[in-house]
Amino acid sequence: MSMRQEGKKGKMTVAEAGRKGGEKTAQTHGRDFYEQIGRKGGEKVSSERGPEFYSEIGSKGGSERAKQHEGTSEAMGKTSLEEAGHRGGQRVRKLIQAGKEHEEE
Repeated sequence: MSMRQEGKKGKMTVAEAGRKGGEKTAQTHGRDFYEQIGRKGGEKVSSERGPEFYSEIGSKGGSERAKQHEGTSEAMGKTSLEEAGHRGGQRVRKLIQAGKEHEEE
């Protein structure tokens, strides 16, 4: 329960303050601002940590996902998983292309 709900007028929780600040920033700066700071952050991490970092976190994520879905390949069959992977890859390709086209506008 937030402090405001408890009747302490003028006080808010950290979550409420963050939400309110985020909403105000979104109104003031818009989507381009968030795209720009996201790109800057990604470039900074990439330059500091290099491609090995992304490879490592990708492997960790894949390992965890595999643990969560043990037995999936037996249940679905290899062909189904290959098809699902292909569909996912096609979706990513389309999203990348759409992003490039958006940047060109």
